[in-house]
Amino acid sequence: MTDTLDIALIQTRTPATAAAGLAHVEPLIRVAAAGGAQLILTPEGTNVLEQRWAFRDAALSDEGADPAVLGLQALAAELGVWLLVGSAIVRSGVADDPRAANRSLLIDPGGTIAARYDKLHVFDVDLPNGETYRESASVRPGEAAAVADTPWGGLGLTICYDLRFPHLHRALAKAGASLIAVPAAFTRPTGEAHWETLLRARAIETGAFILAPAQGGAHEDGRQTWGRSLVVGPWGEIISRLDHDEPAVLHARLDLSSVERARASVPALRHDRDFDLPL
Repeated sequence: MTDTLDIALIQTRTPATAAAGLAHVEPLIRVAAAGGAQLILTPEGTNVLEQRWAFRDAALSDEGADPAVLGLQALAAELGVWLLVGSAIVRSGVADDPRAANRSLLIDPGGTIAARYDKLHVFDVDLPNGETYRESASVRPGEAAAVADTPWGGLGLTICYDLRFPHLHRALAKAGASLIAVPAAFTRPTGEAHWETLLRARAIETGAFILAPAQGGAHEDGRQTWGRSLVVGPWGEIISRLDHDEPAVLHARLDLSSVERARASVPALRHDRDFDLPL
């Protein structure tokens, strides 16, 4: 394992069909690879963002037939890079459940899917500004966490709303993750209030790098996302950031040895204790 890793986060504004989604993200990935990135990460909903019921079913495919997923596998192989599709919205394949899967896909440099993760925590909220989201109505939640093996150590997989569940990130770190991906499509109100604070907290709690590629701006289906993609180091320091919502590529070089230093300085991952909680 090397001590450094060059990464790139892709910030997107994904359209409402998978073919258009691929056309949107592919040039950004090519720029990232040309800039030397060995691991490239895209946001939640990389293939398609569509919450209007009248269009949603027609926009979705099985994972193995999705134009964006297939195109990104071919692109990773062409460029010889590791590519984390932060998530693709695809048919779950579960009988008698019409809901989709919100699925992270880690693609290796041969174009093979090396790891999968279905979003555990679905976003069911009523925001103070009147916006309402019921992700559980259209997305089937996953049932298992995932730490993927990479040449640079364990990569913990999460998606968006998972960010608010610190015990998941702690479990990923204790299972060997030194990198944790947080691809997202945060709403503007929650992003402005909580995005950076939560990302830095998860980094500090786990002593891991937090890699957070985001959607940003006004989308075809009417939603507004926050952007501001961010790379946070294991001591909670900001390594690289975007300060806007526009599609862009964010490069960062990671000193992987800093994970061990942070965890040695504050070895909280080794200090868990069982406790009673009187009701």
